[in-house]
Amino acid sequence: MAHMNSGNGGTSYAKNSVQQKIGISKSLHILDETLKNMFTNGSFPTKCFRMADLGCSSGPNTLFVVSHIIEEIEELCKDVSEFEVFLNDLPENDFNNVFKLLPSFYEKLNYDHGKRIKYFVSGLPGTFYGRLLPSQTVNFVYSSNSLHWLSQTPEGLENNRDNIYMTTTSPPDVYKAYAKQYQRDFSTFLRSRGEEMLRDGRMVLTFIGRSVEDQYEKDDIANYKLLADTLLDMVAEGHVKEGDLHSFNVPLYRPCKQEVESVIQQEGSFSLDRIEDILVPRDSYVKHENVTNQDNEVSDEYKRGKEMANRIRAYIEPLLDSHFGSSIMDDLFRRFGMKLAEHLSREEPSFMRTIVVCLTKT
Repeated sequence: MAHMNSGNGGTSYAKNSVQQKIGISKSLHILDETLKNMFTNGSFPTKCFRMADLGCSSGPNTLFVVSHIIEEIEELCKDVSEFEVFLNDLPENDFNNVFKLLPSFYEKLNYDHGKRIKYFVSGLPGTFYGRLLPSQTVNFVYSSNSLHWLSQTPEGLENNRDNIYMTTTSPPDVYKAYAKQYQRDFSTFLRSRGEEMLRDGRMVLTFIGRSVEDQYEKDDIANYKLLADTLLDMVAEGHVKEGDLHSFNVPLYRPCKQEVESVIQQEGSFSLDRIEDILVPRDSYVKHENVTNQDNEVSDEYKRGKEMANRIRAYIEPLLDSHFGSSIMDDLFRRFGMKLAEHLSREEPSFMRTIVVCLTKT
């Protein structure tokens, strides 16, 4: 599994997660309806509400949804007087950055000084592809932008040479290996949460997916093909070992809704309440205004390429760093940004598909 770039610098996840927040915001109405349904049906505690955010990462998005959930529950049920929140991610996650946000988080929640509600937030390091909490202790689980990451690189990718992901030039068994690993991982995730959650507890998951018609998402192919081409250039120049390139593949899988439904049904711990797609513009992270100057020239594509490279770097660099070494990272992403700029100048804006899944513990 991957962890995001730490800190608050220019290449950190904290500074390059605007697109993820847009996707989260577009799905909040589904989250609100799930919470309302949960409390309307009486499946809530009389005193302490326990929830977990799995794959919380670090930065401003970390507590954004947690705060929203708490505020919604306070409106729905006046009997809840305590909230226990578990923030989970891999041990390498920048939990210190998360904890620094807690004072302002508590201050915001306690703005109404008449409240007598207590909030308890703790870090929970470890992979969510396995047990994290005691049996039957959790009321609600949320996870955003995490479940498309696999627990490991699939086995059997030795013939995916000169590629670092699934592409149209990959042998058919490469796609099968990725799909098999996803099915195994998602089943493990559901089984683990099924043991930890109380009966009638709810779970809302959002992750990057694809349409059923297209095994290989066009923009994924473009991004990872360009990154692979950048590494190939560096191999040719002697900056990267060819063997290192051939042994690297990105442990990421974007399922379609049918695959998600199939694993949920086969695993059996949860009933599926709702599943739908949300489309987010892939260039929504771009901070510059798309305006023209007096000569009717479009905005700087190089700037867009650099910003997109930083966004991708924020989540892919730890994997690349551990495999190729930190010394090439700045040069790698400088070159990658230039290739992205050239690609963006030729392509029409596209959308990233986010799948939202609502589940009830049976």
